[in-house]
Amino acid sequence: MKILGQIAFLLLLGESWSRNTKVQSSKKSPHGTQAGDGIQPSPEAVLSAGNISNNRATGGISRGESARDVAAGARVAKQQTDEMRLHFLKNPHVTCNDGTAAGFYLREIRGSRRWLLFLEGGWCCYSKETCDSRYQHIPRLMSSSGWPLTKTGRGILSSQVAENPYWHNTNIVFIPYCSSDIWSGTGPAPAPPPTEYAFMGSLIIREVIKDLIPKGIKQAKVVLLSGTSAGGTGVLLNIERVANYLEQLGAEAQVRGLVDSGWFLESKHQRSSTCPETVTCSPEDAIKVGLRLWNGAVPGRCRRLYKKGEEWQCFFGYKLYSTLTSPLFVVQWLFDEEQLRVENIYIGRQHMSNEQWQYIQNLGRELKNSLRDVTAVFAPSCLSHTVITKSNWMTFQVRGTSLPRALHCWDRSLEATRNNRTPAKGCPFHLVDNCHWPQCNPTCPTLVDQATQQELTLLQMLVAMGLDLRKLGLNPKKDKDFLASMGSNSG
Repeated sequence: MKILGQIAFLLLLGESWSRNTKVQSSKKSPHGTQAGDGIQPSPEAVLSAGNISNNRATGGISRGESARDVAAGARVAKQQTDEMRLHFLKNPHVTCNDGTAAGFYLREIRGSRRWLLFLEGGWCCYSKETCDSRYQHIPRLMSSSGWPLTKTGRGILSSQVAENPYWHNTNIVFIPYCSSDIWSGTGPAPAPPPTEYAFMGSLIIREVIKDLIPKGIKQAKVVLLSGTSAGGTGVLLNIERVANYLEQLGAEAQVRGLVDSGWFLESKHQRSSTCPETVTCSPEDAIKVGLRLWNGAVPGRCRRLYKKGEEWQCFFGYKLYSTLTSPLFVVQWLFDEEQLRVENIYIGRQHMSNEQWQYIQNLGRELKNSLRDVTAVFAPSCLSHTVITKSNWMTFQVRGTSLPRALHCWDRSLEATRNNRTPAKGCPFHLVDNCHWPQCNPTCPTLVDQATQQELTLLQMLVAMGLDLRKLGLNPKKDKDFLASMGSNSG
């Protein structure tokens, strides 16, 4: 169980990896063996510490979305494929943790001046011990030796208009995460701790853009830097750097950011700041220790707000957001499962105390308050983690607006402002649920018992985890009425 716990926490902020049997050979690791060997297990499967997970059938276009918008570009979509092809970086000195070549997956759309760069998630390692453990258990997050030749895009990475109505005809760049530094590393530190690993996350992003110059990124109109989980935090840390670099290249593109499930709060759980192992280390302590190992970079305007040694605070979106000048859209479940795991709360796995249930309720309120001043946000009151790369991402709504529709409204508003026009009315993109309970939004991912494959209501889940509903002020006999009222009050 201890090993499983370590694996789960190592994959904090992680997301699923498309399974593909095609394997790309690469250099050997400094450990003398190939780091990957064929198909890697899905991190979401490893992260599923209990028997309950989220699941919802794929749905259609949400209310209010224009059929004309969806149909536009359909002829081009028929000629497209969801396959993205692997390209290794031309610069051999910018690598994954183990020295194998870093790279990216690309699907080009001829004639498109819109680019979407996606940063994969997967937490981090911050010492020789934690990196050795990560390399042993999750080698694909530290090495390219097992990467497949192609990847298939889902959600916002899909080329299918039915699945991705507004970004299907965009140049898509998927950047695999193999630097273990939350995309902040800039190479060897001036006085690095003893380790044989390279940490070059931020440099990898720069080299990817450099390699995309012959593909036309300098002529881009819009560049959307996106990411899920640790990749979402990577967007926060790198968006200004990407915008500045493209400007230096002479590009006139507007660089925008899309952060999915990378907006976190500090841990409330007291533990050792020495971080002897990943499972006992809070995110802020891991970042404090890791920054020195990674030679991590944070945005300059944020860094100047804090004294030396306090730069770790810039990894938290609510502290960093006001210092950014590039437009940013934040997608955040109000009851993020990875934020709960930071507090050792595993939904469906263990007995839950009243104190833990109280923490869950407080988390929703605190996350909601932290998003109050964010201009563009989509925050459903649900238990889940990541959404934009899931094929059913169109099914989730806040106040009747789906996430793709909200992103489209934000896109249109930015274009209108850029062209000195008045943004259209009735196209919302600041969407935060008003209801206070987890799963009170009727479009939330369904809770499913993996042992029985039966769907569970929130109250059934709480009972299964040992909570006394009457002490919580709930009447189990009115389960259906209670859930119905929660759903009707959402938004």
